[in-house]
Amino acid sequence: MHDRDRANAVASEKAVLVRVQLDDAPTSDDPLAELNGLVKTAGAEVVAGLVQRRHMPDPAAYLGSGKLEELADVVEQHEADVVIFDNDLSPGQTRNLEKRLKTKVIDRTELILDIFATHAQTYEARLAVELAQLEYSLPRLKQMWSHLSRLKMGVGMRGPGEKQLEVDRRLVEKRIHELRQELHAIEKRKERLVASRGDRMTVCLVGYTNAGKSTLMNALTEAEVLAEDKLFATLDTRTRRWHLPGWGPVLLSDTVGFIRELPHRLIASFKATLEEARGADLLLHVCDASNPAVLEQISAVFSVLEELKIEEKDTLLVVNKIDQLADEAAWAQIRNRYPKSVAISARTGEGLDQLAQAVSEGLSHGFLDIDVEMPVDEGKLMAYLSNHGEVLSRTYHEDRVVFHVRLPKQHYGRILKPGVTIRRREVIVDPEVA
Repeated sequence: MHDRDRANAVASEKAVLVRVQLDDAPTSDDPLAELNGLVKTAGAEVVAGLVQRRHMPDPAAYLGSGKLEELADVVEQHEADVVIFDNDLSPGQTRNLEKRLKTKVIDRTELILDIFATHAQTYEARLAVELAQLEYSLPRLKQMWSHLSRLKMGVGMRGPGEKQLEVDRRLVEKRIHELRQELHAIEKRKERLVASRGDRMTVCLVGYTNAGKSTLMNALTEAEVLAEDKLFATLDTRTRRWHLPGWGPVLLSDTVGFIRELPHRLIASFKATLEEARGADLLLHVCDASNPAVLEQISAVFSVLEELKIEEKDTLLVVNKIDQLADEAAWAQIRNRYPKSVAISARTGEGLDQLAQAVSEGLSHGFLDIDVEMPVDEGKLMAYLSNHGEVLSRTYHEDRVVFHVRLPKQHYGRILKPGVTIRRREVIVDPEVA
């Protein structure tokens, strides 16, 4: 069975959850809560859970020997079909665990890859998932063929298992090369697409998985995108027009949700999908205020943004699901740490007006609100202002016209010319005397 098929077989199986809590890992009231959500999203039935705190993982089986025996008893008692670790296991650790437990063992990365494979809808997303799965399976091919006999038939005459292993390895490496080339081409096309929107302001939703990004997008744009109470319900970027009050139309994009310890392979594979976030003028970081681990989730998203090298981008924290807060203390804790955040409920619409105002202010940092006075025969300049800015009004005075326009700062130098006077709110700029 190919490694990609192993995790897909998780659906409808009875699963025992395991987490080794290392000393430097953040603690929570329920250390298995997130893994529980992932497993249910994958379609398995959780029958038991086990947690062990250790200073270092055991090199052979990740768990200590005593806890491993306890886990074996739990698996036998519940007749479990699969053991799922909330940690990343080496191929050797997986092999040793399966040998002792006599059942399938998968780790956190393999589980997330399975969920991504199930939810990928577009051609681009399916390619990205396949690449991540193959890169995960490549070092594990030897383990998959360990059940075959090894026939010693002299130098150069290896057993069928080793021959098949070599064939498989070559096929996988060839396919990985093809996928990387194809995704690189998609990435370049996406970069050109994002760059072509230079005359439009773009806002991108990012955040922890299941924070409510798609629900918020629906509330702001009536986009009717899929919004489910599941982890990783959205894998494909969607972009819709959002009429921002007091500003005008902007482009709003929804992106794949992040998660703690998001596998590096997935970050690399979904680079084209995340290009929307890289090219955005403003990021809306949506978090779930009702989640007990919300502060850890916020930190995890910032870590992924840092890994994507877009942590420097202007970001507004949007605290969602405030209608589901049990008490004010939870919101106060977030507000104290992030005083410039905006509290909303995408489901009820509470706070959306304040969010629109905050987004307008955030976008205004890169814009000039100016009056441009010019002769009425300056057709090229009028067209330039219309194409690259938002024309708020036009006022005609005999042979001259005044455009009230909101213009990105990078275009300012292109409109400086003799006979044209530019008035800002506090400053008057006349190119003939400047």
